[in-house]
Amino acid sequence: MNVEITRLASGLTVVTETMPHLESVALGVWIKSGSRNETEDEHGIAHLLEHMAFKGTARRSARDIAEEIENVGGELNAATSTETTSYYARVLRDHVPLAVDILADILTESAFDEEELRREKHVILQEIGAANDTPDDVVFDKFSEVAYRGQTIGRPILGTPDTVKGFTPGQIRNYLSRNYTTDRMFVVAAGAVDHATFTKQVEERFASLPMTPSSPPVLEVARYIGGDVRETRDLMDAQVLLGFEGKAYHMRDFYCSQILANILGGGMSSRLFQEVRERRGLCYSVYAFHWGFSDTGIFGIHAATGGSELPTLVPVIIDELRKSSETIHQQEIDRARAQIRAQLLMGQESPAARAGQIARQMMLYGRPIPNPEMMERLEGITTERLTDLAGRLFFDTVPTLSAVGPIEQLAPLTDISTALSTPGIQTKKAAG
Repeated sequence: MNVEITRLASGLTVVTETMPHLESVALGVWIKSGSRNETEDEHGIAHLLEHMAFKGTARRSARDIAEEIENVGGELNAATSTETTSYYARVLRDHVPLAVDILADILTESAFDEEELRREKHVILQEIGAANDTPDDVVFDKFSEVAYRGQTIGRPILGTPDTVKGFTPGQIRNYLSRNYTTDRMFVVAAGAVDHATFTKQVEERFASLPMTPSSPPVLEVARYIGGDVRETRDLMDAQVLLGFEGKAYHMRDFYCSQILANILGGGMSSRLFQEVRERRGLCYSVYAFHWGFSDTGIFGIHAATGGSELPTLVPVIIDELRKSSETIHQQEIDRARAQIRAQLLMGQESPAARAGQIARQMMLYGRPIPNPEMMERLEGITTERLTDLAGRLFFDTVPTLSAVGPIEQLAPLTDISTALSTPGIQTKKAAG
């Protein structure tokens, strides 16, 4: 693990992993702020800022930014999530100085021109419309909204048409000055990169970043609530998402939850895939997932199926959840660990994957986590810990149910909750 870390006098952290067999470098800036750091009247501004960063600076037009990076065969992109935002590039080793210069330019000298802002608002309104036309996007957005009702963490990252239309350059600059500060930013590169040279380039080009926020960053403590949200649509299939409060990154059961999600629905050999799709043919897609945040998490099961299959599908899923609280086989744990290990090692072959992984670990844990240490954490997970966790996750907490499509035959949440709170019993009500 050829990872080197330097904390600059400005407070900015620079991290590199040298991969000498490569000719390319993946580099970027990761900010420990996302949509969750918005105030009540800023819904969608973190995502809008990410877009506007590419729309011109004091030295470059939007076209200049695109042409300069693509003239050397490079790529430039960005992403906004609930708790982080990232701006990243991939270039050949000789063009790292250019990529650093462009990234610094868009993060320190963005113009936020009124006309560019007007156009980009229109683009985002189309993006919101496209998301609303995509049922599997809608079901997840609605799930978050009801699981964390009335909270920033539960709001869609894109914002709403009304909030997006109302943003001004001043509001964008205010969010920027409050969140894009050196104590919350990490510049990471992986590939054919020299740490000392890269650090000097970053130090020179990012010198104007503020060290402290203009006002304290916003972060409302998450309160998982749970509940039921449904939207009947005339579609071919129904999107159903059943979930529970999961574990935050720093909680003891975080890695245990990752293993449990893998066993239940992490691949074609998983319990849900084998029982629901292969054995019974009840749906064309079913999987389980676990998302961790800084102070909460979500454990969910997503299925896409015909509306007429719902009365049978939901009880089968509940039965698989119940079985996981009773019996987990060692072979299943070993397979899940092998899959995670393979993902970690395969990720090391991609500079972009490595840069992203290192950045996330720096933001979450303050240091890169070596793969052997990661696997060691997984080694301590036993069948007893997994069954105990499954019992607490699925049967001791309030569920959240989100559904979109032909869902008239989907059982009421009260019946599903009753089935979940009654070990060993599946009532006809829960079956619809």
